[in-house]
Amino acid sequence: MNYTLNHVEIRDAVSKLCLKFDGKYWQNCDKNNSYPTEFVNALTEAGYLSALIPEEYGGLGLSLSVGVAILEEIHKSGCNAAACHAQMYTMGTLLRHGSEYQKQKYLPEIAKGNLRLQAFGVTEPTSGSDTTSLKCNAIKKGDFYHINGQKIWTSRAEHSDLLLLLARTTPKEKVTKRTDGLSVFIVDLNEVPKNTITIKPIRTMMNHSTTEIFFDNLPVPKRNLIGEEGKGFKYILSGMNAERILIAAECIGDAKWFINKASKYSSEREIFGRPIGKNQGIQFPIARSYSQMRAAELMLNEATNLFDKGLNPGEEANLSKLLSADAQWAAAEACIQTFGGFGFAEEYDIERKYREARLYQVAPISTNMILSYIAEHVLKMPRSY
Repeated sequence: MNYTLNHVEIRDAVSKLCLKFDGKYWQNCDKNNSYPTEFVNALTEAGYLSALIPEEYGGLGLSLSVGVAILEEIHKSGCNAAACHAQMYTMGTLLRHGSEYQKQKYLPEIAKGNLRLQAFGVTEPTSGSDTTSLKCNAIKKGDFYHINGQKIWTSRAEHSDLLLLLARTTPKEKVTKRTDGLSVFIVDLNEVPKNTITIKPIRTMMNHSTTEIFFDNLPVPKRNLIGEEGKGFKYILSGMNAERILIAAECIGDAKWFINKASKYSSEREIFGRPIGKNQGIQFPIARSYSQMRAAELMLNEATNLFDKGLNPGEEANLSKLLSADAQWAAAEACIQTFGGFGFAEEYDIERKYREARLYQVAPISTNMILSYIAEHVLKMPRSY
C-alpha cells in the first residue's frame, strides 16, 4: 500500500492516538460489554468528533473528506469508531435543516464535548427497513409533542445526551405520499420526565451498545422539531449519503487492517519448512481482497469528492458502501483463513474484528437494499418492493 493518501497529517495524528487503545483495550470492552468511554473522550478532546461542525459553532469546519480520513484511520489502526461515528453523520440533519435556535443551543456544546449526539432513532420492530410504515407517533398538544411508541437498534442511546428521533405526526392513512407525515425531533435525554422513556440494552455478537427504546407520553418542546412538520423523511434521506460514505470509510480501514495482518503473518508463519505465504492458496485470497479494497476505495474517493462539491451523489455513496463492505468482508475471510485456528483465539484480535466486520453487510443499510436502489434509481428497472 504505497500510494499517496489525502490529509496525511490528520491520519498520522489519529493513528498515534489509536496506539493508546490496543487490542487488549477493545477485548476488555467486549468482555465487560462496556462502552469505550476513554477512547471516545480522547477523540472528543482531540477535536475529531467536531471536525464537521462549522467554525461559527465551535467546530473545525472541515470537509467530509476529513471525516472519511479520520474514520478510516481509526479502523485501520484496529480500533472501532462505531461508538461515536453517528455524531458525524447525524450532524448533517441538524446542520442542514435545524433552526438557528437549535444550532446555537446544541452545536457549541457538542463541539466542546459537553454533549454527545450519538443516538439515532428510526428503526422499529414491526417496520424494519420499511421506514414509511413506522408507528411511533408524535401528537401536538400546546407547546409540546407527546411521543408514544418503540424504537429498536438505537445504538448508544445509553451513552448519548441527545437523540435524533423520527416519528409519525400524521397518520399514514391521511397522507397523500407515503413519505409524508413523518417528522424529526431532537430529544434532550437529560431533560425527559421520569417514566416517559425506557432504554433497554440488547446484547449482540459484537459490542455495539445497541438498545431498544420505549416512549410513554414523552413530551418534546415544539422548538425541538427539526425543519417542517411532516417532511422528516426527506431530511433523514438527505443525511444518508454522508452516512453511507462515512461507513464505507470504516470498511476500507478494516479491510486494510485485515490485509496487513494476513500478509504479515503469512510471510512469517512457517509450516513444512517454508512461509505459508509462498502458497498461492494463501496468496490469492489476500491479493484478491486487496484488489477489491482498492477498487472500493476509488469509488469512495469519487463519492466523497462529489459530496464535498455540494452535489447529491446517491449512486456513488451507495456503491461506496456496497463495494467497501464487500471488500471488508473478503479481507476478513482471507485473514481468518490465513491465521487458521489462531484466528479464533481472542489474543490475536482477528475474531473481534471479524465479528465487527459482519455488521456492515446488514447495517446501517443492507447490501440487498442498496442493490434494489441501484436497480430502480440507476438502471431504471421496476421497483421491487
